[in-house]
Order: sequence, then structure tokens, then C-alpha cells
Amino acid sequence: MTDSETGHAVVIGASGGIGSALVAELEAQGWTVTALSRRTSPPLDLLDEASIHAAAQALKEGGDTIRLIIDATGFLHDDVFSPERSLRELDPDHFARAFALNATGPALLMKHFLPLLPRQGRSVFATLSARVGSISDNRLGGWHAYRASKAALNQILRSVSIEMKRRKPEAICIALHPGTVATRLSEPFSKSGLDVRPPQEAAQDLLRVIAGLGPDDSGGFRDHKGMAISF
Repeated sequence: MTDSETGHAVVIGASGGIGSALVAELEAQGWTVTALSRRTSPPLDLLDEASIHAAAQALKEGGDTIRLIIDATGFLHDDVFSPERSLRELDPDHFARAFALNATGPALLMKHFLPLLPRQGRSVFATLSARVGSISDNRLGGWHAYRASKAALNQILRSVSIEMKRRKPEAICIALHPGTVATRLSEPFSKSGLDVRPPQEAAQDLLRVIAGLGPDDSGGFRDHKGMAISF
């Protein structure tokens, strides 16, 4: 899969800032794109495994060969929970929601969507992680639920990549850090000096990184410039 190759791609979390930009950019490149979110038909809700299974089954019945699946979902904050600044703010409900949306949900996507990738030929499953999920890169602390859930996602991705290599040796499973993107997710936490980029630019960067990956990169963690991030 190079910049000039196209096919059938699936974007999950297509209603978000990065997800919608990925859909637009893939279509501009000539891909046939299936966009999935809670508001599409069929709907896909990370908190409802039955909906994940149904969406994957609908794609399977469609019969197209899927070469690219991008999980553009993620949870950082909502009206109830915000990233913790100290140990005193730890909340079990916050942890449960962060893990459900950032780790368990994407794991269920892998369970139901990775079987859709072909046994032969190059294919990619990419999930959006975050640099703050790197244990070795953590020098500031805080943001406990988000950091831990993204670290869990990275571990799940690594384990799944090993299993995939046995079954589909040319398939690539990769975790990607998109950088700080101007979306509702990051807006409350943007600050002076941060390199905040528009979603379209982030989408172009991520697709460029994906296009340059090979089978030996499977199980890895890359940033939007293609640089490896330590787990």
C-alpha cells in the first residue's frame, strides 16, 4: 500500500475531528470509505459489543476486500470527567470509562474487524493512541486514567500484532500518536507553545505514515512524523 494505491478503507470514529478528516482525505485519494460511528447506519458504539459485531458483519457480507482499518476513537474528557492533576483526584468511575473507551472498546474492534483483513497481501489496522500513554516517556505524571488506558491500548495492540503475524504475515497493526490536533478533545488543554494542527493536516500526516509502513513495523507505536515512540 503506497500513496498511489487505493481500495476499501474503514474509519471508525468517523464523526470526530480527526475521523472525519481521515474520511475526507481517503476519499480525495480515491479510496472507497466506510465511515462508522454511533450515528451511522449501521451504528457502532464502543460500549456495545453487539453493535461492533453487527457493523463488522455488514462489511463482511458486502464482500469487498478491506485493506485499511483506522480506529480514530478516543476519550480524554467529558462533562463529568477531566484529566487528573494529582493522586487526590483519582476516581474509579473515571478509570472505568477511560478503559472502556480507550482500551476495551478498541480491543473489541480488533476482535471483530481484524478478521475482515485478507490473508494475503498488505493490509493495515491503525489505532489512535497518545504519546502520554508511553510509560518510558512519562516525566510529568498526572492524567492517570488517560495515560493508563492508552498504555493498555498499546499493550493490547502489541499482543494482537503477534497473533496476526501468525495468521496474516503481511498485515500491519500499528498505534499512532496524531499530535495535538484542533478538535473538541484537545481544545480545553491547548496552551501557548503547543504545535496545534488542523485535523486535515493531521489526517494527511497519519496517512503518510501508514503508507510508509512495512510488516516489520507491526506492533509498533509511531508519531505523526513517523518516528518510533517507546512503550
